[in-house]
Amino acid sequence: MAVIGIRAGLKRRVLKLSPPALLGLFYLCFVAIGAVLLRLPFSNHGDVYFLDAFFTSMSAVTVTGLTVVDTGGDFTVIGQIVIAALIQLGGLGIITFAVFVLTALGVPVGLGQRLMLREDLNQSNFADLFQLVKMVFIVAMGCEAAGTVLLASVFVPELGWSDGLWFSIFHAVSAFNNAGFSLWPDSLTRYATNPIVNLVVPILFIVGGLGFVVLNDLYRKRRWRRMTLHTKIMLTGTGVLILFAWVMFASLEWSNRETLGAFDSWGARIMVSWFQAVTPRTAGFNTVDYGEVTDATALMTMTLMLIGAGSTSTAGGIKVTTFAVLILATIAFFRRRSELNCFGRSLGIDEVMKVLALTVVSIITIFVSLFVISITHDGSFRALAFEVASAFGTVGLSMGATAELDTTGRIVIMAVMFFGRVGPLTLGFFLATHSHVRVRYPPGQVFLG
Repeated sequence: MAVIGIRAGLKRRVLKLSPPALLGLFYLCFVAIGAVLLRLPFSNHGDVYFLDAFFTSMSAVTVTGLTVVDTGGDFTVIGQIVIAALIQLGGLGIITFAVFVLTALGVPVGLGQRLMLREDLNQSNFADLFQLVKMVFIVAMGCEAAGTVLLASVFVPELGWSDGLWFSIFHAVSAFNNAGFSLWPDSLTRYATNPIVNLVVPILFIVGGLGFVVLNDLYRKRRWRRMTLHTKIMLTGTGVLILFAWVMFASLEWSNRETLGAFDSWGARIMVSWFQAVTPRTAGFNTVDYGEVTDATALMTMTLMLIGAGSTSTAGGIKVTTFAVLILATIAFFRRRSELNCFGRSLGIDEVMKVLALTVVSIITIFVSLFVISITHDGSFRALAFEVASAFGTVGLSMGATAELDTTGRIVIMAVMFFGRVGPLTLGFFLATHSHVRVRYPPGQVFLG
């Protein structure tokens, strides 16, 4: 009876948690389950300790891609299947996945589940939630299936049917979910000039990173003038950032003999630059060694990783729309305007305050994490900053420092990955909660600048 009472009390406490807290709890539970599965003998070849398994599980559920062991060499096929499943759950959203299964089985979904689903999809209301969930799975399964077929045309002739098909499935799932996990220790560097890989993989993580709200809007409205402001900002911002990164990476690394300079033809260098321009948008794959890039390229890449991609997507970062609103707010300030105007629509002070709050919390998280890691690790500061930015943006690009971190450093990176995936949802829920101001104080003045 005592055990039943304890269980009932625990259940009541869990149900009293806010939707973001429940969402974070679900993510942690799946991380723990994944860690246990990856630690079992049939999942690895014996050289994976529990902390390694937990780190890998956290990286997979948060669709980051940072690793401390060799995914293809240290894990068996069963372990790799577990990682792919964790990536799929983390990328599409655990609650989204659960609600889809319940709906398919005809089980009614209550208000509590709808609240968690709303937070998981980063939505402000309940309208069209289930249609959006359906859209998520149709797009995900379709893109991953198409990606598997196209990648198989490259991998199967080289690896044979069994290995080639599995490698195609794994990398298609990893690419669409912006996870960055690869079964090769050097990621996709061996395919740096392969046109199919350089086309299929980027398209997968660009589509996955746009956000399902954008994809749904594109499908339903199809005309630019009828699209929402969010969709217009996402498409424009994504295009501008990709073009900027493409030109800048090519310019900065063109003569670097350790990166682009290693390729003889102009076409190859442009192709490799294209891949490196899009992968910092939380994708995590690479076809050059980022440990050899110049300081300017590293700084540009860290900036792109922190910006990330779109809301309600498989990607991380502060999001393109957040970055766009920051730029628009700065322009409005210098033009002495109290409203932000974009594509014939206006944004008020509330949106600016939310963006500032998210940005400040993100910056504090990054700096505190970097400070703690730098206390216990004597490695290159550039490499440490790169790893922290990659973890927060759930990207997975690495300069090799993550595998060299001690226990404290790895725990910090895991916490950053978790916050990078779940934290913005929790903060967004807090910002969406309206409070009633009962007391007003007389205005004051603070001198700025």
